[in-house]
Amino acid sequence: MALLLRHPQDAKPQVKKTGTRRNIINKDPEERTLVSPLALRRPSGRVIYWLVFTFLTICTLGTLGPIYWMASGALKSSVEIFQTPPTFWPLHPQWSNYSNAWQVLNFPLYFGNTLILAVGAVLLQMLVSASAAYALSKLRPAGKGIIQFSFFCTLMVPPVVYLVPQFVNISNLPLIHISLFNSWAGVWLPEAASAFNILVLKSFFDGIPNELTEAGRLDGANAWQLFIRVILPLSRPALAVITIFTVIASWKDFLWPLLVLSDDRLQPLIVSLYHQSDIHSNLPFTYLVAGLVLASIPPIILFLIFQRQIIRGINLTGLKG
Repeated sequence: MALLLRHPQDAKPQVKKTGTRRNIINKDPEERTLVSPLALRRPSGRVIYWLVFTFLTICTLGTLGPIYWMASGALKSSVEIFQTPPTFWPLHPQWSNYSNAWQVLNFPLYFGNTLILAVGAVLLQMLVSASAAYALSKLRPAGKGIIQFSFFCTLMVPPVVYLVPQFVNISNLPLIHISLFNSWAGVWLPEAASAFNILVLKSFFDGIPNELTEAGRLDGANAWQLFIRVILPLSRPALAVITIFTVIASWKDFLWPLLVLSDDRLQPLIVSLYHQSDIHSNLPFTYLVAGLVLASIPPIILFLIFQRQIIRGINLTGLKG
């Protein structure tokens, strides 16, 4: 009874002896920081801490500056947005710019096209990248080291280098001689396999104990059943990260859809804004800025909602050799 009435602060941390060393199990969370409290007690440590804090704050404000200019510029008039010196906040906010941009720029159509392209890219990534990572991690094919080294090499090549070969392949697919030009499949196919996603998933799959797959084989499961019923359910954090990265990359992709999709009824949101700025030359510039704000909202909301999963997945999927 006396133990139950003791104040929690009076309770001593549990100590576990391992040989001659003592591991404190219950530590104060405030002590587990990047900078130790001992370093902050020194004058030089506090100066360095606040200098780094100030520098990071300035960098953060510099990153948010263009976003603020875009959001505030969408509320300005066509004259005020080009005013020099610029106004920090609109003198007369025009909230109707957003509703007008939604109607004039035909946002429902192009928003739906962007969503379809993002969902298709995610499904293909789950099918191609996850299965390739599973083969490298658990099936261990011949030449695994060479294949993995080739994936690393492709990460060193700028993506713009692939534009011409990819465009030639999309225009006339080898062997079957089918053109995917001006179709959503022409945008999905190059996004089906990502060397970065394959290596990240492969690294995560390596951390899954082989005893689980061996137990499944003893129960009569084949390689595909192990992949569906064992590997994928245990890899939800990594799959969530890959899904979010794929959606954001597909949402902001501009150059490749611009080259492949010439039909304006199939174009995503970013490409349609670019084309409509030329077609409607007399369109107020504030409408285009408002359209860019509306196009930026979904990926920002997606990141804010799943930021914990992103950080957790990155911590769990460190690349290993």
